[in-house]
Amino acid sequence: MKTLWIDEKINYDGSQLRSLFAYLDHKVMGNSCVAFRGACDVSFEHMVDGEDLLDKSLIKGSEMLHFIIEVFDQPLLSGVFLQRLFASIVKDGIADSLKDSHADLKRSGDDIYWKDGKLSISIAGKSVQSVLIHFAVNISNEGTPVKTASLGDLKIDPKKFASEILSKFQKEFNSCVEASQKVRPLA
Repeated sequence: MKTLWIDEKINYDGSQLRSLFAYLDHKVMGNSCVAFRGACDVSFEHMVDGEDLLDKSLIKGSEMLHFIIEVFDQPLLSGVFLQRLFASIVKDGIADSLKDSHADLKRSGDDIYWKDGKLSISIAGKSVQSVLIHFAVNISNEGTPVKTASLGDLKIDPKKFASEILSKFQKEFNSCVEASQKVRPLA
């Protein structure tokens, strides 16, 4: 698993959730997780969640911390499991940053909430050659169509937090790969 923090601000509109985004746009080839900050406004053209499309949901925010994960040669179910693992890593990372407020932090599926505000958005999808995940955490609550919570509310530095999450995810992913390579086949 290769990781990269992208210094340039990228406004996420859903078009970034495509195979080889990390490679063709940022020279990170193979299984990868890249992170950047920017606004979010997903157009219906690029929306892949059928429920959001049917509900005509607005997915937007003025500033978010975005992660795009790509893992090759996996079925969509593996991508969803990976998405839930990533959500757990992010939740744990936030809990580690909080003092007394971590009791108000919870994960439901691939979403993270703090108190009564939604902290994150996420989707997993499948291309011909890979599974792709977009996971984003609000940096600010401005411009969101629902009640949210943000890293700003929690006084968490986005770039430092992204670096920690990239490192933790890389270690966890690589550890899973190693665990799968040391087991003898069952008879």
